[in-house]
Amino acid sequence: MELAGYIASLFIGISLGLIGGGGSILTVPVLVYLFGVSPLVATSYSLFIVGSTSVVGTFNNYRKGFVDVRTALMFGVFSVITVFLTRRFIIPLIPADIPIGGGSISFSVLTMVLFAILMLLASVSMIRGRKEKTVKAEGRGILPLIAYGVAIGLITGFLGAGGGFLLIPALVMLLGLPMKKAVGTSLFIIAINSTIGFIADSGQYNIEWPLLLTVSAIAVAGIFIGGMLSKKIAGDKLRKLFGWFVLLMGLFIIIRETLAFR
Repeated sequence: MELAGYIASLFIGISLGLIGGGGSILTVPVLVYLFGVSPLVATSYSLFIVGSTSVVGTFNNYRKGFVDVRTALMFGVFSVITVFLTRRFIIPLIPADIPIGGGSISFSVLTMVLFAILMLLASVSMIRGRKEKTVKAEGRGILPLIAYGVAIGLITGFLGAGGGFLLIPALVMLLGLPMKKAVGTSLFIIAINSTIGFIADSGQYNIEWPLLLTVSAIAVAGIFIGGMLSKKIAGDKLRKLFGWFVLLMGLFIIIRETLAFR
């Protein structure tokens, strides 16, 4: 299973290089089902892997002028605070078994079910595609900005996912960034959030550094491969194909965890 996990790690990076997102949504399922990492620890590992790959993606986009640093810092402050508080103070308080009605559900099962729901939402976003247009952000209040920042922070904090499928529309619709710059800026915000989240986890888990560094290195290599392939393959078609794959994976996780829960 480990060999399959390393191959999947490569595709995490390739998808990020090809379509500018989506790969991080596979990180937790790969760690849990192919490497046997517990769901809670997998979310922490995912923060490191997503953060590492996003840093490389940010650097590549920054060289091309597709990163708005000021916007990233302004938007990211709300999500960064939420990520840190969630990983440092909220998650440690959640019991291993959460009471529901007359019974209970394990936090591990709940984590995977919520992650599967996130995958379904992300798949719909990828299948529908993104329109290449700029929307004027004039008249937008700060409350939607704060709400999106907190939402991204909660997703990153609880599930270890970047939340790019929410970030990019927010950067376009709320702040009026062009699509290419929104993608690059999104990677920068994800890199900051993931790094802060992983730092907040320090001392809480025993980290298998050889596994974590190997998976991260393979995913980073995948970004460069995806970047080269993106020059030859249409990104829109790949995004939709990947979206259908994520949809099936999300359904598989829900069915698997539901049967295990029963």
